[in-house]
Amino acid sequence: MVRSNTAQDEDHNAHDHSDHLSVGSACCDAEKVPGIPSAPPPEHGRSFQVSGLDCAEEVSILSKVVGPKLGGAEHLAFDVINGRMTVLDSAEQISDSQITELVASTGMTARPWNADNASADQAAHLAKQKWFTFLSGGFWAVAFGYHIVETGLSGALGLFSGHGEAAMPIPEVALFGFAILFGVWLVAPKAWSSARRLSPDMNLLMVVAVVGAIGLGEYFEAATVAFFFSLSLYLESWSVGRARNAVSALLDLAPPTARVLNDDGSDADIPAAEVAVGTQFIVRGGDRIPLDGEVTDGTGAVDQAPITGESALVPKEKGDDVYAGTINGEGTLTVRATKAASDTVLSKIIRMVGDAHSKRAEVEQWVAKFARIYTPIVMALAIAIAVLPPLFLGGEWNYWFYNALVLLVIACPCALVISTPVSIVAALAASARAGVLIKGGAYVEAPGRTTALAMDKTGTITMGEPEVAAVYPLGDASEVDLLTLAGALEARSSHPLARAILGKAERDGVAVKAADDTRTVPGRGLEGRVGGRTVWLGSDRFAEEKGFGSTLPSDLRDRIEEAGNTLVAVGDENGVTGLLELRDRIRPDAKGVIAQLHAQGVKKIIMLTGDNERTALAVAAEVGIDEVRAELLPEDKVVAIEELVSQYDMVAMIGDGVNDAPAMARAHYGIAMGAVGSDAAIETADIALMTDDISKVPWLIGHSRRTMSIIRQNIGISLATKAVFVGLTAFGMATMWGAIAADVGVSLLVVANALRLLQARDARIDLSGGDGVGEQLAKGALLKGH
Repeated sequence: MVRSNTAQDEDHNAHDHSDHLSVGSACCDAEKVPGIPSAPPPEHGRSFQVSGLDCAEEVSILSKVVGPKLGGAEHLAFDVINGRMTVLDSAEQISDSQITELVASTGMTARPWNADNASADQAAHLAKQKWFTFLSGGFWAVAFGYHIVETGLSGALGLFSGHGEAAMPIPEVALFGFAILFGVWLVAPKAWSSARRLSPDMNLLMVVAVVGAIGLGEYFEAATVAFFFSLSLYLESWSVGRARNAVSALLDLAPPTARVLNDDGSDADIPAAEVAVGTQFIVRGGDRIPLDGEVTDGTGAVDQAPITGESALVPKEKGDDVYAGTINGEGTLTVRATKAASDTVLSKIIRMVGDAHSKRAEVEQWVAKFARIYTPIVMALAIAIAVLPPLFLGGEWNYWFYNALVLLVIACPCALVISTPVSIVAALAASARAGVLIKGGAYVEAPGRTTALAMDKTGTITMGEPEVAAVYPLGDASEVDLLTLAGALEARSSHPLARAILGKAERDGVAVKAADDTRTVPGRGLEGRVGGRTVWLGSDRFAEEKGFGSTLPSDLRDRIEEAGNTLVAVGDENGVTGLLELRDRIRPDAKGVIAQLHAQGVKKIIMLTGDNERTALAVAAEVGIDEVRAELLPEDKVVAIEELVSQYDMVAMIGDGVNDAPAMARAHYGIAMGAVGSDAAIETADIALMTDDISKVPWLIGHSRRTMSIIRQNIGISLATKAVFVGLTAFGMATMWGAIAADVGVSLLVVANALRLLQARDARIDLSGGDGVGEQLAKGALLKGH
């Protein structure tokens, strides 16, 4: 890691960079967020494709059954979105066949993970659920129609108003029986496993309710429960499938082939996966770019919305980087591949989004724990309702047994369990649409609780691109003379200050010819020869060492330094020709962003920078930052973050993703700017801004709070509905079909409420680019059918 000089460095050092330090990565460390355990990545063990793994309920079952054989459930990791269970390397060693047998005992099936077959397995599982649900609903509808024919409309309505006291004809009972059979077929093995383990879950609740209704002769209500529960489970799998397809849809962003340029000048289309690093390929106007690379010839304007969410086309010319999945809007580009197809920015985004849900948010874990405690309590309460009124109040056994079954139905935690993961996935999709990549559910929740924020200066608050703010010729010299000398000395330098000076000369139409015998004076500046005379450029200290310090206007020097800008003196053997004032541009929206963060309740905003204190204070005062700590090495930033962590509940660190990595690792979560390139942004922090737009930070905080608000709404709606029906059941006013209809209705309601997160917008962020990563997530996942 390199801490480079900036435009505000006290010394103009054209070629001297400071120490190289080895640092750890902050990548995806879920342990940093309080209360959120780390979720090890799937590659740290053996992964299995589990058919039937659709929600936290199945995670709980597998943890109880498989976990003890491995030394504990902590040796398992789950990815519900992809139906994947991973046995970590830390687990006790048992064979793959033993693991598949254990999974089979739960009513689910497992086999070693095969990425090529995973999608087909998941699609087959969903198709099976669909057909069984369709058959259950079909037989239910036919039986209900038969009842209408036999008894008329009033008799059919009686099924809904009473407890089915009237006897049913055998054909009608058979039809309802088939509806029950197909409705519980896929659930019964899980229910049986739950009963054998004496660990009641929602599958057991439903099967007990169905069997109890059959025992009471309530075939219509038993069939209704079976069908609607089957429908509810199908909808759950469907919503998970939408999220899974989101990741698959990303694969369509990058074309499968690349038009490779051969040594003889000809070109040919070959699979992108076979293109070697260093190979040149051609991208015509309107084509998607197949691989990450560097432009070697041609000019164009690229739509980077699929990666960054930007709506405007970005000009590209020789030397510029381009990314797989982006679109060349005009011109023809020749690009040298810098990454293999499996290592592009897009590929990393696909893997990141695909694995994101395995890092579960704290609220998801709370819901799962709640459901594990809640279900046995409901079973006990149902038994009490079935037994106590007849024993102590003289109630009818059949009547109160029926009410107990109603309680089992309405108490099913299905809506509660499904609402949170769907909300998290929708939040991840919406943030990706805005060019904000979040590395897991844990980090969807964290920004909304932020109380302290530390940020780097260069590349975060400032643009990281120095510019010449003013030119001050002295004596008889003109601005042209001054820029001619400065440009000559900097002509062959790639230092940021050199680029700023040469850019100024070009804009002013000053012709620049490189100086002869140019050499760097470490820590001071440059020397060379122009037109036979010795010329120099550097800091005011360099001018003093040459004996010209007294000729520098003291008032001008003081004003430049007080403004936090950099003074560059230019002269020859006879004296000082003039001064250049350079500054690192503050981002135009920085002040407004800081004000917005304060308004959102962030109590402390602190700048941590390696720049000199005077410069840092000037920038902080202009944008409204609370505190400044300057002239810091990376390890000093870590110490500062540790102090914040000890004082505040949730601390974030925003930096460039490379030289701020140690501080990001120590903060509760890190946000990387895209300044140093998307690779570093993705690899380093927990959240990556794919463009250098810090206005997305308050958007992120607002989005996090909106997500948590919707999750709380869903939990509240689920619990409130259940509470109402529990009350009705206690007074004997609820019916089983009404309970299951209410349960399924709530499931649909919370899913629809969660999907509102896909519409997240903010006026400060232009999302009109469309078809970005999140756009593909939304279109390919939650808004389309299979």
